[in-house]
Amino acid sequence: MWYFPALTQYKNRALCMRILMVEDEPEMASLIRQALEAQGMVVDGAVSILQARAALQQPLHDLVLLDRQLPDGDGASLIVEARSSRPHLPIILLTGKRDVSERVHGLDLGADDYLSKPFAVEELMARIRAIGRRPAQVSIPTVSVGRLTFNFSTREALVDNLPVPLPRRQLLVLEALCLRAERTVLREWLIERVYGFEDEIQSNALDAHISKLRRQLEAVEAGVTIHVIRGIGYLLKAN
Repeated sequence: MWYFPALTQYKNRALCMRILMVEDEPEMASLIRQALEAQGMVVDGAVSILQARAALQQPLHDLVLLDRQLPDGDGASLIVEARSSRPHLPIILLTGKRDVSERVHGLDLGADDYLSKPFAVEELMARIRAIGRRPAQVSIPTVSVGRLTFNFSTREALVDNLPVPLPRRQLLVLEALCLRAERTVLREWLIERVYGFEDEIQSNALDAHISKLRRQLEAVEAGVTIHVIRGIGYLLKAN
């Protein structure tokens, strides 16, 4: 049986992460997705090596949950491929195999962690939080525009070193805009950064998040403006 704990106890420790879950068991995938989304994470699902390979072609995800026993082969075979393009992408292997040699093999291939099924969902969440606390391997740890600073390691927006509380979607929008500060961000690229593959996106949803984020940045006098480049995308610039 899966142990599925009350999730409210973890909400204050939510990590704003986008996770690729490669899992073909519907029940388990549903439980994991529910636990992750309850903590404010964006979850993309894949049920095969083929789907996961396609998802990993874009650098959208902060962590991969990878089942080993997939319909088209051993999920661990994806580790080397993922490491070739993103050497620091965290990967947690999930498997029904309990043999120690299997675990050692998966870790030797480059996995960051390993969980044998069945496992307590709260243990998985604890391991994800532990990985999320590691120093981020990014070439630009912070970006400053106007009085606004975005810390990519902690995923925190600051104005004059004071944190700016933002809902998850607005935080993801701001992160994407800060990644390309002072440059035009295509609308399609921004949508990929903010929404999961399975999210139903209303036509004006992104514009609503942009509008709310703009008002919040104005309220804290961040010294930046989000410009709409009609028909193309958005541009974050200092005032």
